[in-house]
Amino acid sequence: MPANINPRIVEGLYCEALVLSDEVRAAFALSGRLNARDGEEDEARVALSCEALRTTTRMMHAVAWLLNHRAYFNGELSEFQLRRYGKLADYPESEPRRLAMLDPETRELIQATERFHARLKRLDNGWRERDPGAPSAIAALRERLGAQPRR
Repeated sequence: MPANINPRIVEGLYCEALVLSDEVRAAFALSGRLNARDGEEDEARVALSCEALRTTTRMMHAVAWLLNHRAYFNGELSEFQLRRYGKLADYPESEPRRLAMLDPETRELIQATERFHARLKRLDNGWRERDPGAPSAIAALRERLGAQPRR
């Protein structure tokens, strides 16, 4: 792992993801949060449904990515397993036309999940771009300390 991903950072991001996920759940549980004009209500409901699905999926994948990294740092996953199965998927950003139909608080929450996902994606890409043959920071530290790797 590069120096910018460590257990403390992953734990902080995990806590942030849980809070954000709870906010997303609460926001989309309220189905009346629309800024629809007459005749646009059906289209606004579709927009809300689409953005709710996209946002909750984005956060579920973010939490899964963080759980994989927690498992790695706890010695429950190998680096090979993490590299093979722990890639963070790309998600398209929300559609501006649909976002405009939602209330400002919901729009801001959706954009916050996009920013959070982008942060995780930068971490994931940085880690994947390093030399896979180089020992991870944890492995290098264990080697320096003479500790046995966790299995």
